[in-house]
Amino acid sequence: MRDPIPDAPLIESDLPDDVEERQMDRPSESPAEETVPFGRKLRQFVFELVQMVVVVFLLYKGVDAMIGRVQVESISMQDTVQPGQLLMVFKWAYRNPDNFQRGDIVVFHAPNEPGQDYIKRLIGLPGDEVRVEQGLVFVNGVLLSEPYARQKPLYEGQWYVPQDSLFVLGDNRNLSADSHEWGYLPIENVFGRAFLVYWPPNAVHLIQRMDPAAAVY
Repeated sequence: MRDPIPDAPLIESDLPDDVEERQMDRPSESPAEETVPFGRKLRQFVFELVQMVVVVFLLYKGVDAMIGRVQVESISMQDTVQPGQLLMVFKWAYRNPDNFQRGDIVVFHAPNEPGQDYIKRLIGLPGDEVRVEQGLVFVNGVLLSEPYARQKPLYEGQWYVPQDSLFVLGDNRNLSADSHEWGYLPIENVFGRAFLVYWPPNAVHLIQRMDPAAAVY
């Protein structure tokens, strides 16, 4: 019977312990990283900056094409909006003329004062009959519910709105130059619909659309 093979002797390093530790702690070598030239980095930065500026410019132009900004300068629409407030106006609101709605707050180029913009409430649509009598406003014989009006009008009259025009009044009825004074508003003069008061901060709110003929007194 053959003798069992004796266990192989442990091979110990002849190196001192501190040399072994230094060898173990030495970081593994890696291929040298490629150094990007400074000029190349600069060109890349400028290119990305130009891209960002172009994108921001296009976004601004796109928003500006749809949204306008106006400042209220008169008291004719108190208490709905106040002098000094800044409003956002949706320019595309009436690209389709069927989108006009009684009760909308519209911004337009004043037909009686070139170069000036007015803000009023839309009362009569093309073909409507508007009548103001004893402090009340009627459209096509329907008495309007107007909680937004600051006071009842002291004037009276009857108007038949042409097909290419609108009839507008200020909420501050007796201190407003509007359709009861200078006549009908050509549709082509309308700039857009006011939808937001965005300044001052304590007055920020959405301007809700409402149809004053939806409720009656």
